[in-house]
Amino acid sequence: MARKIKSITYLGMVMNIVLSVIKIAIGLLAASLALVADGIHSLSDVATDVAVLLGLRIGSKEPDQSHPYGHGRAETFSAGLVALILIVVGGAMVYYATLAIARDEMTAPRLGVLVAAVISIAAKEWLYKATQKVAIQSHSPALYANAWHHRSDALSSVAVVAGFVSLKFGFGHGDQAAAIAVGLMIVWVGVRVIGDALRELAEAAVDQDTIEEIKEIINSDSSIRQWHKLRTRTVGREVFLDLHILVDPDLKITGAHEISERLERTLDEQITRPINITVHIEPDMPELRK
Repeated sequence: MARKIKSITYLGMVMNIVLSVIKIAIGLLAASLALVADGIHSLSDVATDVAVLLGLRIGSKEPDQSHPYGHGRAETFSAGLVALILIVVGGAMVYYATLAIARDEMTAPRLGVLVAAVISIAAKEWLYKATQKVAIQSHSPALYANAWHHRSDALSSVAVVAGFVSLKFGFGHGDQAAAIAVGLMIVWVGVRVIGDALRELAEAAVDQDTIEEIKEIINSDSSIRQWHKLRTRTVGREVFLDLHILVDPDLKITGAHEISERLERTLDEQITRPINITVHIEPDMPELRK
């Protein structure tokens, strides 16, 4: 799965560099602030691609004495870094576009601006879907954040098209208004992504669908008479899970251990993301039931 994450991220990096050069060059030639801002946004995508790759490299390291639970938080921090870059870039776009309106700077519609924006929309929307697919498969928060960065770039290009159309209809500040809309969208995405990263750092449980899947697997084992104290949390792409199970009190230690091992194997096989499991075995006695 790490190979898929690297492949889609490297592909995104190449596309981002090409698109940023095209958009910034055409934007400067056509005096389009919105397209230049859009090109800078694409360039910032390269920085987030690097953050994702660094997070993956560090997060994929095996647990060691200093990090017994692994290095998965590196991916969470890289997702937060992506979000911060988004917020800074979006805020800068709003600032400079507002400044241009205050100075009453006007722009004229240029066909090259429209062509560049349409190409960007098609390329970045495809890249968003491809990246999101791998992010869902791998449960990578950093890659998911990067997918939204691609989507925000596509949306910013849509705003550039809207600005071009408004210029055609005589609204002289259409380009700057489009740049402000782009910036606000980027900031919104950044806030959303950083919120997800903070929830993970605050030891939030895994999503409800995964919890329900875990419960179904536990309930399907007839040797487990009851269970309680199920706790989950995420570290990067990995799920950490612990619970207490009640078994026949007359079982030998080896029999109870086999039940625990079987449950761990089943969870590991059926949950689609990496999972670390700790099972506490208890005898099925009235005073231990919850």
